[in-house]
Amino acid sequence: MKITAAVMREKGGKFSLEEIELDDPREDEVLVRLVATGICHTDTLPRDQVVPAPFPAVYGHEGAGIVEKVGAKVTKLKPGDHVVMSCHYCGACDTCKTGQPMYCRDFSKANFGFARMDGSPTMRKGDEVIHGGFFGQSSFATHALGNERSVVKVANDVPLELLGPLGCGVQTGAGAVINSLHPSAGDSIVIYGAGAVGLSAVLGAVVTGCATIISVDLNDQRLALAKELGATHTINPTRADPVETVRGLTGGLGAKFSLETSGNLKALRQAVDSVRILGECGMIGAPAFGSEIPLDTWGLLLGRKVRGICEGDAVPDLFIPSLVELYRQGRFPFDKLVTFYDFKQINEAIEDSEKGRSIKSVLRFS
Repeated sequence: MKITAAVMREKGGKFSLEEIELDDPREDEVLVRLVATGICHTDTLPRDQVVPAPFPAVYGHEGAGIVEKVGAKVTKLKPGDHVVMSCHYCGACDTCKTGQPMYCRDFSKANFGFARMDGSPTMRKGDEVIHGGFFGQSSFATHALGNERSVVKVANDVPLELLGPLGCGVQTGAGAVINSLHPSAGDSIVIYGAGAVGLSAVLGAVVTGCATIISVDLNDQRLALAKELGATHTINPTRADPVETVRGLTGGLGAKFSLETSGNLKALRQAVDSVRILGECGMIGAPAFGSEIPLDTWGLLLGRKVRGICEGDAVPDLFIPSLVELYRQGRFPFDKLVTFYDFKQINEAIEDSEKGRSIKSVLRFS
């Protein structure tokens, strides 16, 4: 079928809206008409060749929409279902089979392979291959193909245009707290970075009952929003040393948990140094490949843990509906992060995201 997609044709370029052809769904795939798609920092990585990727290509991996067609073997979805599109995974490796699909052995191939798992393309423009299948969806388009495994049915009585970010950024931040660190009521946590992922982590900390929730960022407006969302304290590193301030706020011990969401190596070291004996630091932010930081090995010998976290350790079919229900109850107001743009404003929306003028830009399709 013919669709309109935002195509990237060169390193560091601008998106152009083009009419291209999208395959019909195969037996395990679904065709989704997009209502809205969130913009995530990861969408800029292939554009800037931070990760190797081909051109021309279609990005986008926080799609929300309505199922239009399903393949012959699809059983969990039907036309008309409201859905969120999340990360792709093979479903067959040991990590997938043990309920940890975000650590799929083929995660890179499934999400950054720019094709189906068998290497076949999903998009064309005449004789030209348009590299699609980004995160199993390429949802910077009016329609997207997704595998049944990674397309999640959601309730139809909540605003579908809001829900796309649950497929990646919001899922990642909230899940890192709820699923990965799983603090107990009354615990302390410091979250480095107050972007969409970091603020989603603040919401996750509120849901889990943390008593001390500290948000660290350079942007005072974002820190103000963190307070509005439930942070008990905020720190701007240009005015106070984060590690010393965290210790002062926690009786000199350090926080029970810390989370680094920005990809900044200095912030990562501070996040590690902010936790107490037997504390745990989670790392979400993605610095450049091959980056390293020095660590205090004696500090680690005192029971401190440092662990990487991918996509909030989520099982999307289970976790995304739970976030929708928390939102419905008024306990997870992630809508406060969102700024809407028309699809044709995609370049403006991405620039606003990169320059900090918006926290979670979301494209709407008319």
